[in-house]
Amino acid sequence: MLAQEESKLIGSVAKESGVPIKTIRYYEELGLLKSSGRTEGGFRLFNTDVLERLHFIKRAQSLGLHLSEIKEFLQVHDAGELPCDHIKIKLEDKVQAIDEQIQQLLILRQELEGLLSGWEVKSDNHHSTICPIIENE
Repeated sequence: MLAQEESKLIGSVAKESGVPIKTIRYYEELGLLKSSGRTEGGFRLFNTDVLERLHFIKRAQSLGLHLSEIKEFLQVHDAGELPCDHIKIKLEDKVQAIDEQIQQLLILRQELEGLLSGWEVKSDNHHSTICPIIENE
């Protein structure tokens, strides 16, 4: 019974981590978490390190990393290595993607400002025209 004392029920894990039970089950299904067994009643049990793992998953998600990427990092960790180099590369990719998005948004903003600066509603009797201002390029 010592193993069960060191383990946490899924409900306790959910309560302590703030992560819903359904999400914990989903993470287990994806291979991000591993239960250490089940109670006689069928409830999942987790080792106490599950809280640190859930914290890492949530923090990585908040940085824009996908669950598939996070799974790769956890696999490196589970193999006994620190995944920091892998994480750094992914975060550098995220920064580059954000820079590209910013450029695209600035171009869109200029286009919108151009449309708005010359905004003058003109009557158009063509029934196929919805809004002549935005339809004219």
